[in-house]
Amino acid sequence: EEFYDRCIAASDNSDAAVAVIDELPELNRTILLFILRFLQVMGHPDNQKLTKMTYDNLAMVWAPNFLRCPSEDPMIIFQNTKREMSFVRHLVLRKNTEEVAHL
Repeated sequence: EEFYDRCIAASDNSDAAVAVIDELPELNRTILLFILRFLQVMGHPDNQKLTKMTYDNLAMVWAPNFLRCPSEDPMIIFQNTKREMSFVRHLVLRKNTEEVAHL
């Protein structure tokens, strides 16, 4: 729950979002970077013409896979949905994923 709260708190700041991810254990971080790299390629403007998947669309689809609200209150879940999407969008747009390019 603490990690989720930190992600939500970082949802309006690219640097803060990247900093949260940089603190993950190495294996978790590597897996996340691999997925982010995939999303960066999918959302690239050259590919958007074919896939119709902008970075916003990708963030909307993938955010529930990255973050799960610990609350059972539907209002809190609904309120956090946009923050979750924003957090993922920041990561896709700003996180350098070169270190997993060879995978």
